[in-house]
Amino acid sequence: MKLKWSHAVLNVKDEKKILDFYTGIMGFTVSDRGPLGENAPEIIFMSQDPDEHHQLAIALLRKDEGPSNSLNHLAFRVESFDDIKTLKNSLEAASVDILPLSHGNTLSLYFNDPEGNGLEVFWDTPWHVAQPAGIVWDTSLDEQQALAWVEETFGDEPTFRKRDDAGGEFVNRH
Repeated sequence: MKLKWSHAVLNVKDEKKILDFYTGIMGFTVSDRGPLGENAPEIIFMSQDPDEHHQLAIALLRKDEGPSNSLNHLAFRVESFDDIKTLKNSLEAASVDILPLSHGNTLSLYFNDPEGNGLEVFWDTPWHVAQPAGIVWDTSLDEQQALAWVEETFGDEPTFRKRDDAGGEFVNRH
């Protein structure tokens, strides 16, 4: 059996804040919504992929105050370095705190949604680096500068090599 990731469902309190964040900043579109049952709270489905009914859903079930404590983070891959830069600018414009970390094999942005759920958005670099690894990177760098920085920063690691040359089943994971 081979499992393929499909979606995540978050329990939330504030529908408006969460929808504004995921549709406005993160670029999701609401694909469906409705009550979980008779006299039950609503679930809202969202996706960025027209071939996926939902990649993320929110259920208006959260009762506790404070940040979520059972989820470390959800991670999303983007296709280009420009996507990372655009998201960084959107997050900064919304006054969202960002932790930019490179794992050698990625350039990542870590941040929280309005209810404290951890998120990571990352762009793959062309290299493999054994994990765990994480060093703060300068988000003001352009793509070529960032890649040069990754190579310089992680290049002495014993496992550092081009992803295509790395072999193995899990080289593109972090």
